[in-house]
Amino acid sequence: MNQKEFKEIVIEALEALPDFFKQKLENVSVVVEDEPRREQLRKLKSGRGEILLGLYEGIPLMDRNQAYGMVLPDKISLFKKNIESICNTEAQIKEQVIHIVQHEIAHHFGISDEELRRLGKY
Repeated sequence: MNQKEFKEIVIEALEALPDFFKQKLENVSVVVEDEPRREQLRKLKSGRGEILLGLYEGIPLMDRNQAYGMVLPDKISLFKKNIESICNTEAQIKEQVIHIVQHEIAHHFGISDEELRRLGKY
């Protein structure tokens, strides 16, 4: 799948979010990268053999206070090559992208991986 087609799927996933969440997204940039950078993997202390599909980097809404301002946007990255490596069809890619976008946006709202696991959404 080419970059443009992949980005269109990401845009569709973002547009499909409920209005409540779209209206509350503040200072967030969503990007498509081929693979995670070494420093991203190092920061996460990712184990060997783990495939990182998406990543939220920023200050969750719950942690922002009056001092929050003049900061770069939070960043949600989707890693195209990694996503494609676990999918066999375009439909599977779409399904994964939707899940990853929702997962990383949950982090923007301050929901941890542990909480997502507890909710059965991981």
